[in-house]
Amino acid sequence: MSAQPFTLTIDGEQVAGETTFGVVNPATGSVFAQAPDATRAQLDQSVAAARRAFEGWKKTSVAQRREAMLAFANEVRAQSDSLARLLTTEQGKPLSAANREVRVTAERLEKLAVYEVGDEVLRSDGTSRVVLDYQPMGVVGAIAPWNSPLVLATQITAQALISGNSVIVKPSPFTPLTTLRLGEIAGRTLPRGVFNTLSGGNDLGQWMTEHPGIDKIGFVGSVATGKRVMASAAASNLKRVSLELGGNDAAIVLDDADIDAIAPRLFWSAFVNSGQICMAIKRVFAHEAIAEHLAAALADIARRAKVGDGLDPDVELGPVQNRPQYERVLGLIEDALVRGGRALSGGGALNRPGYFIAPTVITGIREGVRLVDEEQFGPVLPVMTFNTIDEAVQRANATRFGLGASVWSGSPLRAAEVACRLQAGTVWVNAHGGAAADIPFGGFKESGMGRAMGMMGIKSYMEARVLHLPQ
Repeated sequence: MSAQPFTLTIDGEQVAGETTFGVVNPATGSVFAQAPDATRAQLDQSVAAARRAFEGWKKTSVAQRREAMLAFANEVRAQSDSLARLLTTEQGKPLSAANREVRVTAERLEKLAVYEVGDEVLRSDGTSRVVLDYQPMGVVGAIAPWNSPLVLATQITAQALISGNSVIVKPSPFTPLTTLRLGEIAGRTLPRGVFNTLSGGNDLGQWMTEHPGIDKIGFVGSVATGKRVMASAAASNLKRVSLELGGNDAAIVLDDADIDAIAPRLFWSAFVNSGQICMAIKRVFAHEAIAEHLAAALADIARRAKVGDGLDPDVELGPVQNRPQYERVLGLIEDALVRGGRALSGGGALNRPGYFIAPTVITGIREGVRLVDEEQFGPVLPVMTFNTIDEAVQRANATRFGLGASVWSGSPLRAAEVACRLQAGTVWVNAHGGAAADIPFGGFKESGMGRAMGMMGIKSYMEARVLHLPQ
């Protein structure tokens, strides 16, 4: 690990924190680095810097912004090896997955930089015109989670930057380090003050949502925290919010599915990043004719999956990222087993340092058990049975979440008919997961507000203005 200290980025300069906090390697459970703990005064300095930078940045052409963002992306690629190793050490995911996240981070900057929002003529009658144009909002606060910290922070900031906004980025206190390094790269490639990074705890997040100098919050995280963000943002200056929140994604497997073919894809759609992905499969509904075969196939893959320190090149699944989440997931497993569940694989923690849980497949439970009703966000998957398609659809939709869902069948057309009945922001047929920069992503119900990426995402970081003009 680099001996270079970790710093905040404020107005293009590297700034130390007055105090620091420890960052834990989840593969060992021990502190391995110190991150700066930003003060309220440093937040004020960042807001002032971002406000000054905004006045110049918003006047630049989209082509100029794009050029700066592409330079940013190129420098991220140049630092990919060190960024990926740092990401694995603080987050826990396998190094191959960390390398992929760094690559996607650069791609998000490149692919979201291609967008240009033009004016729309709503009316032209020969004597006057009515034109709809879009203006940047100002200073955007980006609050990112710990599961994919680099790409999700960048996803927010790329949309804000190409729209002409300046940004202040706050990573999770569990995974601040790679994002702080990203701020250093931004300081070298973007105009001063356009991209600021502050690390700190929950207080810093609340200061940001309350700060009258911040015009919008882009947040990715849990439903509970998202609700607090929205309430705090409304109470201050009615700042705009985009919320990408949790999910309890259902996968419906019909009776004609080829179980041996789809089991590996289902498994990795549920267990990638040790289940710590908002759009991962969280519940499986399998037709009673094939449920036992499917559960056994999933459990067999789970038992064979290589779990360990992500820096080991053979590892496929790393630890749960932090102790609170580790204890929560173990509690969900214990509750499910006490309430009649049967673990076909795993069923508890691994006997080793760090926050490791054996990949767990559980049968014998249904709605009313916490593992089914809540978002587990860990390496455990309930497999339940259904008799009719109507039943499967009703149960899949009977949740306060609505992020993603999927239907699996030997007949894609049959699956598509079922997919159209599911209440989720994204629904897949014979696949599950994945997001692209040109496709809007977001959720129904309590899984969020607004959409990220694509033109919908870009416009969500701009204000629509109607101009009544002479012809």
